[in-house]
Amino acid sequence: MEVIYGLIPGMLLLGLVAVGVLFWAARSGQFDDLEGDAHRILMDEDDKPDPRRFPDADEERSERDDSSG
Repeated sequence: MEVIYGLIPGMLLLGLVAVGVLFWAARSGQFDDLEGDAHRILMDEDDKPDPRRFPDADEERSERDDSSG
């Protein structure tokens, strides 16, 4: 029974730390783009994007190819 007097404050402290980490993550932008990585992994870099939809993509691709070697 005496153990519970140490466990209750410990669990309250642990809960407050968890809430603090959650708020820190939300403020630092960890949850801003939840679906970007899921879509990005499916995109193939070899495919050329539609120039009507992405007009600057050809310029970026040529700059990246020139700088790679």
